[in-house]
Amino acid sequence: MKITDISLQARDKNRVNVSVDGKYRFSLDVFQVGELGIKVGREYSDEELAALEVESQFGKLYARAMEYCLTRPRSVKEVRDYLWRKTRPTKKRSPKTGEIIERPGVKPEITERVLARLIDKKYLDDEKFARFWLEHRFLQKGTSVRRLKLELAQKGIERETIERLISENIRSDDEELQKIIAKKRYKYAGDEQKFMAYLARQGFSYDDIKSALSDTNND
Repeated sequence: MKITDISLQARDKNRVNVSVDGKYRFSLDVFQVGELGIKVGREYSDEELAALEVESQFGKLYARAMEYCLTRPRSVKEVRDYLWRKTRPTKKRSPKTGEIIERPGVKPEITERVLARLIDKKYLDDEKFARFWLEHRFLQKGTSVRRLKLELAQKGIERETIERLISENIRSDDEELQKIIAKKRYKYAGDEQKFMAYLARQGFSYDDIKSALSDTNND
């Protein structure tokens, strides 16, 4: 069987359609064409074409995972969970017949390759992600150290990394608590108990909240 055409897709200029013996067979990312040595006129066996179809799935999933990573920094665990969801079968209603069609998920070995490539290309780095999370949550929005540690642990960051990066931060829980009180208090005017419950959900202790509110009331 012979490759008879390679053409850019109309909707996605980063992918090409590959035809075999005059019929569309699969698509590839542009970078894969060079990597795999795909050329018009080259002949392939059934087994080789099946392997190229696997590469097609890899390219599609890698592109989607890249988009997922570029919306904001991601931890390795976040992307691993995202890729795992892609292995699950999906159901879609046919627009022509109305029949529910189940499509199989991506093979786990393909998701493992995608994850490994993202790490190798430095799109995933748990320490960089943790630093971003600290800046976003601790320095900008304000939150307790306890809640921060929990959030980072839930994102799959190792305990040693969390403790080291937290220790590098010069802000204290007292400063963060005062910052949140100054920023959010107007929303809870006349309902201090509700405000205290909100602050507790940010990870601060009841005693610290009570003391901080008392200090501001006395100002």
